[in-house]
Amino acid sequence: MSLAADHYLDISIAEQLLRVIERGQVVAEFPVSTAKNGPGQQKGSECTPTGWHQIRACIGADQPINAVFIGRRPTGEIYSPALAQQYPQRDWILTRILWLGGLEPGKNRYGNLDSAWRYIYIHGSPDHEINGQPLSHGCVRMLNADLLALFARVKAGWRVWIHV
Repeated sequence: MSLAADHYLDISIAEQLLRVIERGQVVAEFPVSTAKNGPGQQKGSECTPTGWHQIRACIGADQPINAVFIGRRPTGEIYSPALAQQYPQRDWILTRILWLGGLEPGKNRYGNLDSAWRYIYIHGSPDHEINGQPLSHGCVRMLNADLLALFARVKAGWRVWIHV
């Protein structure tokens, strides 16, 4: 894959930033939180996979901000501190989901390395968890308002470059 794509998302693990690239220019930039275990491809590693991906599905367009998802389906709940206290062990997936699929066989596609089968998403998170630190279980977490802005701009098929 070439970086010469007309439009794509660039996710820097080192900087904890997601950039929207259109026609070679950065048109938007958002803070993110990638995996606390760092970069990695293996299923079960709780690492953020690197390399070229694409958005395979955009989920949750009709849901309110802070809607809670489990298994890519809305639960009907809206995240709040009280809900967080009630379910302290949940890995909160909020607002929208951009489900990623790897494009590089042997690196992030097929077998125990497959990003789609690992359920790697760009998704909303409790906003207090987006603080420049890698804290996720492999996904790319975003502030909910930022995710709404990104979701309105992208669609399935957009390329995503994740790198250190």
